[in-house]
Amino acid sequence: MDRPHYAFWPKRLPHALTLPATSLWDNLATSARRYPDKPALVFFGRVLRYAELQRQAERLAARLQALGVKKGDRVLLDMQNCPQLVVAHFAILRANAVVVPVNPMNRAEELKHYITDPDAKVAITTGDLAAELAKADTQLPEADRLRHLVVTQFTDAFDPETADTGPMPAAWRDWLLTRHALPALASGTAMAWTAALDNELPLPALQVGPADLAVLPYTSGTTGHPKGCMHPHRSLMHNAMASAVWGNATSESVTLLVVPMFHITGMVSAMHANIYSAATIVLMPRWDRELAGWLISNWKVTSWTNIPTMVIDLLASPNFASYDLSSLVHIGGGGAAMPQAVAQRLLEQFNLRYVEGYGLTETAAPSHSNPIDAPKQQCLGVPFMSCDARVIDPETLQELPPGEQGEIIIHGPMVFDGYWKRPEATAAAFIEFAGKRFFRSGDLGRTDADGYFFLTDRLKRMINASGFKVWPAEVEALMFRHPAIQEACVIAAHDAYRGETVKAVVVLRPSHKGQVSEQDIIDWCRENMAIYKVPRIVEFADALPKSGSGKVMWRSLQEAEARK
Repeated sequence: MDRPHYAFWPKRLPHALTLPATSLWDNLATSARRYPDKPALVFFGRVLRYAELQRQAERLAARLQALGVKKGDRVLLDMQNCPQLVVAHFAILRANAVVVPVNPMNRAEELKHYITDPDAKVAITTGDLAAELAKADTQLPEADRLRHLVVTQFTDAFDPETADTGPMPAAWRDWLLTRHALPALASGTAMAWTAALDNELPLPALQVGPADLAVLPYTSGTTGHPKGCMHPHRSLMHNAMASAVWGNATSESVTLLVVPMFHITGMVSAMHANIYSAATIVLMPRWDRELAGWLISNWKVTSWTNIPTMVIDLLASPNFASYDLSSLVHIGGGGAAMPQAVAQRLLEQFNLRYVEGYGLTETAAPSHSNPIDAPKQQCLGVPFMSCDARVIDPETLQELPPGEQGEIIIHGPMVFDGYWKRPEATAAAFIEFAGKRFFRSGDLGRTDADGYFFLTDRLKRMINASGFKVWPAEVEALMFRHPAIQEACVIAAHDAYRGETVKAVVVLRPSHKGQVSEQDIIDWCRENMAIYKVPRIVEFADALPKSGSGKVMWRSLQEAEARK
């Protein structure tokens, strides 16, 4: 069916893609066979070439098989961005297993769920995170515990003596150079990365294809526990291919990859898309504007996927004039709207059009993106390649005309199969519309006369802090474990830099009043949850507003906060 946005569709591109009948592993194997000596990953001056990337992944895959990993088994991957993450990700796929990516900011209390829910028995992590993972493991019943832990150090990926670190802060250097002892697993064994790769073990036969489960990323929501999104090889394959084609990627592309690869955008639109293209990936473990500017300049980066706060931060650097951004030909991202003034500066100063997109964990990153030649500012874009998206009335489920607000629904090969072990949640997430199965995004939006989509509100309760999605129910569930907290309601508060930040309205138990401060609550949260979820503001109250049925009226607190 013809859609209005097709008038703005890049003329060089088809509206849909035909997927190869291969697995995600085949993308790396193909690129390594075609470009064995080409740089695949760059990490503080050390270059890992495609043939060596494949060799390391195969060695680790053989080790995983020897540790008992079989087809369909879930393997935990808990790392900051580094070459070992890419090696481990593809090794898990080559072992016919399923990657369970975990946010490295998660603490032991959160990590327990990521071990037990996917029934993971093997985990791969970095030395700085291994102790937290082992701590979570010890708190589980023996039957639920990990059996094997593979631990790498950052210095396994580069030579500290010859590392080309640019303007790396001293704290960064200490963090990267520190080698951590292997932790003890309560009911299993821990193995060093170098020992894991040092083997001549037989490689398992590749048994997986497009329909097999490949990745199980977790997403939170209105319930307290995150849910696993079942993505087969084909859904990630589609968006990896489409992202590469949409962004004009070639084997000559050089990408700065700083968005985290545990997140669906970094994993699919950055890592998988670039491996598919045989591009060169310049890795950053975490954001630092001076290092980013230096890397773009030194490695002649051509493409950079980011969140808008990174661009704002880089442009504000006192050293910005010394950086050479002339190599950039593609810049874009999502997670939050790019301020119009910043997008305009990029256009006027560098002739770069910031290309915003939209997607969810359930849609393998983009379901929408702006056409590179015709982007609109502060806009989600148009339905992505092979994607059909509509705006419907969430009550009547009828399609709405341009300009009217409704729920965004999505159909296409990038949509996940369903939630892991959650048939009821899966059933609730989909509707039949126009004879097809559509995913209900939970986001409210509208289209304009040209068929471009704009986000207007949320149907679901969620806080967007610098592109990180924070789900209040999950934060509240963790906070209720504090002995002083009787009730807690988490809402969004305005933040000049992050857009939104997390605020908790807390009712203390009578026994703890006057003995616990707001800062005490914040400090406890820092110890028990990922830093981006931690309430920046805690406000004590005598009671929370409740409905006649006893439910906390979070919306009234949110509306009161918005009026401040």
